[in-house]
Amino acid sequence: MFRAIFTNSFGILFSRILGFIRDLLTASVLGASIYSDIFFIAFKLPNLFRRIFAEGAFTQVFIPAFARSRHKAVFSIHIFVLFLSIILLMTLLVNLVPQIFTKAIASGFDAHTIELAAPYVALNFWYLPLIFSVTFLAAILQYKHHFATTAYATALLNLSLITALLLAKGKTDAIIVYYLSIGVVAGGILQLIAHLVAIYRLGACKLLYGGFKYLHQKSPIIKTDTQKFKNNFFPAMWGNSTAQVSAFLDTFLASFLVTGSISYLYYANRIFQLPLALFAIATSVALFPRVARYLKNGDEQKALQNLKKAFWFLSYILTASAIGGVVLSDEIIHLLFERGAFDAQDTHNTAAVLVMYLIGLLPFGLQKLFVLWLYAKEMQTKAAKIATISLVVYVIFALAFIKPFGVAGLALAGTLGGFVSLFFTLKTFGWSNFFAILRSKNLIYLLLGSVLFTMLLLYLKDFIHAYI
Repeated sequence: MFRAIFTNSFGILFSRILGFIRDLLTASVLGASIYSDIFFIAFKLPNLFRRIFAEGAFTQVFIPAFARSRHKAVFSIHIFVLFLSIILLMTLLVNLVPQIFTKAIASGFDAHTIELAAPYVALNFWYLPLIFSVTFLAAILQYKHHFATTAYATALLNLSLITALLLAKGKTDAIIVYYLSIGVVAGGILQLIAHLVAIYRLGACKLLYGGFKYLHQKSPIIKTDTQKFKNNFFPAMWGNSTAQVSAFLDTFLASFLVTGSISYLYYANRIFQLPLALFAIATSVALFPRVARYLKNGDEQKALQNLKKAFWFLSYILTASAIGGVVLSDEIIHLLFERGAFDAQDTHNTAAVLVMYLIGLLPFGLQKLFVLWLYAKEMQTKAAKIATISLVVYVIFALAFIKPFGVAGLALAGTLGGFVSLFFTLKTFGWSNFFAILRSKNLIYLLLGSVLFTMLLLYLKDFIHAYI
């Protein structure tokens, strides 16, 4: 299990390092300006739909359905063609009326800014059909126990955007955003090529070819498989997408605040997502097939043992990450972003948002772990209900906090929603199971280590100031 975790973690780390270089260059060139807000808006829309339709829910439902199907080739291609057709129609619609979609995600923008942003939104949206194709191929690779290509492929997007920024050096802000948008599409193409190469090397091309060849002839015999997939997919899609809907609402509400607020959310969330992706998501991806297999075979004890190991691994590492990030929030933002057009006030504002996000790092990470139990037991509807409650809590607190706390209040509302989500997920998982995991000397070590680590960082903070 841990070998798979570290394979995913190293791939994600490599990609995130390049992502931070990309963000550093973006902050230096565009700062927290109207054009940086425009690019983040344009890139957020396809990312939102990518996470709703492609990542998470698709893989969690497709792999078990693919494994069960007696006609794997035809079933997989049928699902691929169905989803890709919907996504291509959506992409064409966005390109026909980009102003409507831009207005929907950034209603706080005035008419002139929406006109400026609309062409970039249309161009960036072509990333969605590309990355869905990547996700489909990644699910096939995961079924064959190949994780490396997907883990490292995101780096290609970051390399493409870094190249775009370097080529756009010295040009106007509008041209820079255009180059970045082209870079997004080019990154999607590169990721698709990388996955096609991996599929070819693993000998899976015959499966895909056979699926296309016999699709019309054998479609009726996969009707039951397809219907079961659809029944499980839509609750799973909603359960996985509420975090993205929250991010969408963050952007929507931040567009009513001062210029730069969207960028503060983006930069802070990028840092927050690093430990979440490196450890929580990497652990969940590696653990899910194992837990699902044990539960399918009726061996709940082994499933719980694996979950317990992952729980303490995440508890230690996410707690340390959260403490370090909160204590050194200003220093982290200063070191990473404060240069060029990104000034000291931008650092202060982004750090405040980062602290609010990091308070929820542990609950968000653990929720990703325990929700796998629900999916492995095919409790997608229950997970969707929990996600809905969490989203409602977020909306209530976001509306309550936006006026007194500004953009930091939006991040805090998301964190509170994460706590609520973890509570109800654990309730469904079973409090007796959870407390059985919690009863351990590890809890004492965790609490004591947290206090000592906090004291050490506070002591070292003055020394760190001397070098930045």
